[in-house]
Amino acid sequence: MISVSQALLHIDKHSFAGNAVTKRVQKTMGMVLAADVLSPIHMPPFRQSAMDGYAIAHGTSQTFKVIGEVQAGNTENIALKPGEAIRIFTGARVPDAADTVVMQEHVTREGDSITVDKMPNKDANVRPLGEQIATGDTALEKGTLLNEASIAFLVGLGIDKVAVYKAPKVSVLVTGNELQQPGKELKEGQVYESNSVALKLALNRIGIKKVKISRVEDDLKSTTRAVEKCLKNSDLVLISGGISVGDYDFVKQALENNEVEAIFYKVNQRPGKPLWFGQKGKTKVYALPGNPASSLSCFYLYVLPLVKVQMGIANPHLARLKATASEAIHNPTGKTLFLKGNVEDSQASLLTGQASSMLKSFAVSNALLLVPEDKEIIQKGEELTYIAL
Repeated sequence: MISVSQALLHIDKHSFAGNAVTKRVQKTMGMVLAADVLSPIHMPPFRQSAMDGYAIAHGTSQTFKVIGEVQAGNTENIALKPGEAIRIFTGARVPDAADTVVMQEHVTREGDSITVDKMPNKDANVRPLGEQIATGDTALEKGTLLNEASIAFLVGLGIDKVAVYKAPKVSVLVTGNELQQPGKELKEGQVYESNSVALKLALNRIGIKKVKISRVEDDLKSTTRAVEKCLKNSDLVLISGGISVGDYDFVKQALENNEVEAIFYKVNQRPGKPLWFGQKGKTKVYALPGNPASSLSCFYLYVLPLVKVQMGIANPHLARLKATASEAIHNPTGKTLFLKGNVEDSQASLLTGQASSMLKSFAVSNALLLVPEDKEIIQKGEELTYIAL
């Protein structure tokens, strides 16, 4: 059995960015750039009017003859003589002979003649060529998490495809003869299976949309065969249950039968002591405890960071912050405790229902309160560390 800190070091040591794939930029929401993106154009690609008004050559006159107009999208470069102006609209190309746009509100117009009532500074209301970015400049750096703003920015530069880190293919294998699917009658001795739902949705939330879920009966032959199938088709395998030391816990033996290398087994923590982590080739494998709260805790602490690294996400671990304990928290176990709690206004409150089988407290918590293995008590008013959920 190893400590929490040792387990986290193993996770970090075995976490690597996944392969890059080229995708249409509009299909990359929530993905991470695997390479710098350079701008293929100036933006704006021409001198552009920032206002509706009149384009003039500054300092030539106060009164101008309007000789035409330019709308957004017009490509004509109208020649201006001294004392002439062009009616212009926001986003339109400013003629080469003009250097200033006067807001229409600052002009008096009579027929084809305008008088500037309030002359702006030279170059006012004209967006220069390449004001936002120049051709060849870095538009977005490798490691950028793409959202609606960054994707729209790239599209606005005419970029259609980018290299992003590929999301891992994930299989979730659920073990347990006592498990029943929601919507079916619950027989004596059965419970509804929820771990696969929690794991799938947690993966969906970080951008992994395709998660293959399979189930297996509690016998060694079936479990060995199910593990073998998952290994062939996945970058990451999450096994729920069957990893403890009961007579019907066959996962550890099934992993050994499939020659999966064990990196660690059992962590000095509560909940989630019977956590197993290993690999076969490039495929990473977690055998998670079957109890729902244990499974979800281990996912947040150990699975999520590795998955985020595979997807190229920086700072993969959940944030560890400080708060003040609103009550005394005892730890007679000699283990690191991860306790469901709520933190408001820097005050950490412990929730009832801390058993590893209970998800109700998880459902209303926003933090895991951390009590180190060598800390027997955190006094009321003492500072503690919590993991933000």
